[in-house]
Amino acid sequence: MMYSEKEFIFGMHPIMEAIKGDKQIDRVLVRQGLRGELYYELMKLIAGKGVPWQVVPQEKLDYITRKNHQGVIAWLSAIEFQDIENLLPHIFEEGHEPLLLMLDGVSDVRNFGAIVRSASCLGAHAVIIPEKNSARISADAVKASAGALSTFPVCRVKSITRCLTYLKESGVRAVAATEKAGSKIDGSALTGPLVIILGSEEKGISRELLAMADLQVSVPISGAIESLNVSVSAGIVLYEVMRQRG
Repeated sequence: MMYSEKEFIFGMHPIMEAIKGDKQIDRVLVRQGLRGELYYELMKLIAGKGVPWQVVPQEKLDYITRKNHQGVIAWLSAIEFQDIENLLPHIFEEGHEPLLLMLDGVSDVRNFGAIVRSASCLGAHAVIIPEKNSARISADAVKASAGALSTFPVCRVKSITRCLTYLKESGVRAVAATEKAGSKIDGSALTGPLVIILGSEEKGISRELLAMADLQVSVPISGAIESLNVSVSAGIVLYEVMRQRG
């Protein structure tokens, strides 16, 4: 796979300048075992600005670019992230009942883009993702969303469990959409302020988030395949919420 140099920057000084300039960075990739004065300066900046980062092998960096990356590459975000603690009060003040989507471990770019497209079309107010184990917000994600990502609010949080605690304390009911649930969406009350939690197709929703949910629901399935693509599930659940809200 070939990456466009519009998607990333590399090298110690360019990345540090980008962070200082508050450029929207999706995450910084740092070579395993990297050390030195510039490395510590970079990590201090990353910590101070709250920029997501991860340690990767040399091969990962070389695969992205063969140029002199100095052991660091920063993926640029195609969007500007919103702050859920600023956004939620605004939704209430506008007289709306919040409808939010929380994605736990959805890392496929096309699934993520399709979910945002459905959220934008079916009355949701924002999508919440964690810093780690989530899809990179790239040009491909924007394309998969049919452009919705350019205008639809996406909130990235350090801790998805702390975010869910904040939402529940703010009067938002947590509904986990999982095929293991006994209750079906069409037989469950999906009115009032809601956050719909969706998990990855591989691991589903984490046990911690499931335990925090006020309600667990599933989509009725009658075919031979026992589960739906997560982006399809998102669209079905959102449609049911919209139907119940009238």
